[in-house]
Amino acid sequence: MATTVVSIAEPELAAYISHANAEYLDERMRAGDSREYAEQRVAESNEQYFPGGRPAAGHQVLRVVHDGDPVGWLWLGPMSAEHPLDWWVFDVEIDEQHRGKGLGRAAMLLAEKVARAAGAVKLGLNVFGHNTVAQRLYSTLGYEVTAINMSKQL
Repeated sequence: MATTVVSIAEPELAAYISHANAEYLDERMRAGDSREYAEQRVAESNEQYFPGGRPAAGHQVLRVVHDGDPVGWLWLGPMSAEHPLDWWVFDVEIDEQHRGKGLGRAAMLLAEKVARAAGAVKLGLNVFGHNTVAQRLYSTLGYEVTAINMSKQL
């Protein structure tokens, strides 16, 4: 059973961006953001990381493939132009029907390999507080908490 990542074609990129936008909007609202603010954050993210509908310099959107079948997505790249060796996993998602089979772990290990090959010396990520499954996975892979944001509805 081999898990790999492959580059995607332009039509698939547009479908990914649309899907990722919807997921990000939903995650932000689940985390307590208003719809208006969540939509603003989605728009800002697109402007920064997908100018003109294309990935920003150094960013890669990859398809996670297991035994020849597409099973998820991986988007990673430099956190900023000022820190090109500090990379970030902006999105890792395994399709729902393929979860619980170790493919998220495999995708994250591939993210580390891709980042190292590009010269990265650090790989970070954000995980929403309600996503405890992902938090446990990242912890077992050696990722450490660097900040905690907390809020309370009034």
